[in-house]
Amino acid sequence: MRYLPLNEGDRTAMLARIGVSSIDDLFADIPAETRLDDLIEGLPKHATEMSVERDFTALSRQSLSAGQAAFYCGGGAYRHHVPASVDHLIQRSEFLTAYTPYQPEIAQGTLQTLFEFQTQVAQLTGMGVANASMYDGSTACAEAVRMAARITRRNKCILAPGLHPHYGQTVHTSATGNSIEVTALPPAMGQDAQMLDVLDDDTACIVVQNPNVFGELVDLQPLADAAHAKGALLIAVTTEIVSLGLVKSPGEMGADIVAAEGQSIGNGLNFGGPYVGLLACRDDRKFIRQAPGRFAGETVDASGRRGYVLTLSTREQHIRREKATSNICTNSGLCTLAFTIHLSLLGELGLRKLAALNHARACALADRLGAIDGIEILNTGFFNEFTLRLPGNAAQIVETMAQNGVLGGIPASRIFGAGRFDDLLIVAITETNTDEDDTAFEAALRGAL
Repeated sequence: MRYLPLNEGDRTAMLARIGVSSIDDLFADIPAETRLDDLIEGLPKHATEMSVERDFTALSRQSLSAGQAAFYCGGGAYRHHVPASVDHLIQRSEFLTAYTPYQPEIAQGTLQTLFEFQTQVAQLTGMGVANASMYDGSTACAEAVRMAARITRRNKCILAPGLHPHYGQTVHTSATGNSIEVTALPPAMGQDAQMLDVLDDDTACIVVQNPNVFGELVDLQPLADAAHAKGALLIAVTTEIVSLGLVKSPGEMGADIVAAEGQSIGNGLNFGGPYVGLLACRDDRKFIRQAPGRFAGETVDASGRRGYVLTLSTREQHIRREKATSNICTNSGLCTLAFTIHLSLLGELGLRKLAALNHARACALADRLGAIDGIEILNTGFFNEFTLRLPGNAAQIVETMAQNGVLGGIPASRIFGAGRFDDLLIVAITETNTDEDDTAFEAALRGAL
């Protein structure tokens, strides 16, 4: 293809056609404080490839990765063991190179894996149906809010005090362009019932995370009952999907829609992605028709043999743009396959044992750290993540611990912003941690204090 550069007259004509005066106007929705006015100071304008490789390698050596240290970070992304068989299977060419299943007659394998994935997610969440995945947990949450607004024909959404702020920010971004009013209660532990004070007849949904961002377990049933009494829906969010091997499912507690992050099963931390968003809902025609993405279904062909098809695909690639429920363009196919393979290897009993092991390790570590003078465990109940109040600045303490080879958790100020919860540390522990790691954690924390 020839490269045909545009001249200034071409650019001016294009800008006039779309109704803006300058290229900068195209970035008006990006906050001014996050935009760069010039090149990043200190970076050269030109460098050789080898020079760039050397510089980035030197930068990478300053980082302490999850595999190099005793690791206790969570906050929505968790380090679990992924069996080698998972990576081996997803790299088979028939899975690795498969594209989106537009033609069911040549995509039976892909459609079947999506169908199995949907079945697993529905069973895990206690819901009637699940779609063929979303991008990640936060975008699934935003899509769930838009879905609730369409179902109820209302435009008000209430976010719980314990919702991960990154999920809340994603909801805000999506709601801005969809005329949805978002009421986000100030972050706090154990204050989810405050949502009922602002719940009214205009509310489309309330969004509650369980376990919440502080690791606290939440009883969804009273919230679901209150929401339903007002004609609103309850959206349950889960960032640690392994918890559903031990904690009562959202469906059992009255949730109408579940949005979750499935990364913990079959998918590593992967430098932050790609991950696998989960979305499930009640087995209700009204709900299914408004669900984003697509659904793979099981049927039979003309000879009576079992086959798989896209039963429903309510996205703009398949139907008129104005009728689409979302613009999500694909499912995280390879990530869903990894999820399905890992969960199949575990089975129900294996998942329950894995969840119990995570919880037991968290209880043991909490008891150990709670015995240190000046440290307070804030949770009344948790799965594998809990919050400590430290006698000092948590971010500074974590930095000191990292210098001693321990990644000791996430300072709450990192996700809520400096000046908020500066003395709180969110700690996660999984089956990948050892007794030696716990000993190193305790020693590093004592030393940092």
